[in-house]
Amino acid sequence: MRQFIIEQSAAELTSQAGLGLIGRALNHQTDLATAATRVSALRPNAVQHRDILSSYIALQCLGKSDFEAITAFRDDEFFYEALGVRDVPSEATLRQRLDEHAVAFRDVVDQASEDFLRRVRAPITALANDLVPLDCDVSPFDNARTHKEGVSRTYKGCDGYAPMLAYLGQEGWCLEVELREGRQHCQKDTPALLDRVLERARRLMPSHQGLLLRLDSGNDALENIAVVLTHNEHHPEAAKAHYLIKWNPRKERAEDWLADAERDEAAAQWSTPRAGKRVALFSVVEDRVDSEYEYSLRRVMRLTERTIDKHGQALLVPELTLEGWWTSLWHDEATIIRLYADHGTSEQFHSEFKTDLDLERFPSGKFATNALVLTCAQLAYNLLRWLGQQGLLGADAPPRHKAKRRRLRTVMQELVYLAARLVRTGRRLKLVFGVHCPAVAIYRRLYRQLAVT
Repeated sequence: MRQFIIEQSAAELTSQAGLGLIGRALNHQTDLATAATRVSALRPNAVQHRDILSSYIALQCLGKSDFEAITAFRDDEFFYEALGVRDVPSEATLRQRLDEHAVAFRDVVDQASEDFLRRVRAPITALANDLVPLDCDVSPFDNARTHKEGVSRTYKGCDGYAPMLAYLGQEGWCLEVELREGRQHCQKDTPALLDRVLERARRLMPSHQGLLLRLDSGNDALENIAVVLTHNEHHPEAAKAHYLIKWNPRKERAEDWLADAERDEAAAQWSTPRAGKRVALFSVVEDRVDSEYEYSLRRVMRLTERTIDKHGQALLVPELTLEGWWTSLWHDEATIIRLYADHGTSEQFHSEFKTDLDLERFPSGKFATNALVLTCAQLAYNLLRWLGQQGLLGADAPPRHKAKRRRLRTVMQELVYLAARLVRTGRRLKLVFGVHCPAVAIYRRLYRQLAVT
């Protein structure tokens, strides 16, 4: 093979041309700059609040969450031009400003995330039953061996945080990220979060579209169901929001339910998937009282009895597994269980925050600052998700296997980490891609699509 001659060009090159799309989205499809300016007054020569937030969100879109990463872009002219910023902060300025205005900045970024989804008319895909999934779940973030504020033992057995995140539609648009201490029970503060999330979902969806809220067994609480029913009362003109919540058996005995299922064979649907295993599906209606209100609730049940394990070993004592799901839907039991199984997709969205955005270990020692970092990641996540849905699933997308959505890492590789040359011609700027770059047509289309509407 030939030997390369290593030289350095005087041309202005960038390996992150996709930041042009990120800057376009932040400046044209959100009010981030205007809202950030209102947070507090600054000296004339100080780095503006909008430059602080835009720079850090752009870093997260590159998969960098540490504050030190900003140093590499302080002399990068393309970074300035792509984001439309006057100054790029130093690491110290970035850290100090986020610490000082963590609470106010969080409100600004949170609103910008909603504004972006609304203005770009983010496609929200429903399930097969025409209901849009709204998945809320807690996911531990491992921050062991640190002394950060709020780090404590999580239910997964690691030291860290236990934020609750909410995703809308099969695309997984992120509507809420609430940072919580690791030891906080998943149900604490959840009703208030659900109320906010349901309202936000309503603002992003047409009124005729129904919702399906899905929660894990840790959130098996009547007050969560009450939030959904109250929401429906406040929006009588809109399609109903439904719920599907995993039941927590607590002290229920599976043997008692087995006896009931065998006694009433007409109500239970028995099947034998394999030798030594039989499954019963049935529904029960239970009346529950809370705050003087009486609720009549349906619970779908699945009881599994195994006399032979999956390896063919006969068991001396039958093994019983009892599961249940509270729901306002009246589909058959098998359909309800399949609908809940799809809730597991949200685990992939969690992993994209932790790995693709490099956010499992937070960069600050202060709880409020880390809450802001997570909210900035929410906006970065939605920006990248939209680029992937609009740019990497069409006929002009680079060859890939068929999918409903692309991981954020794939979006970064295909649309953000693009090599280009910045060329000045008169008063205009050109972004010149290589002759073999497969994403030029996609980039041009998305850039125009993100123009002011």
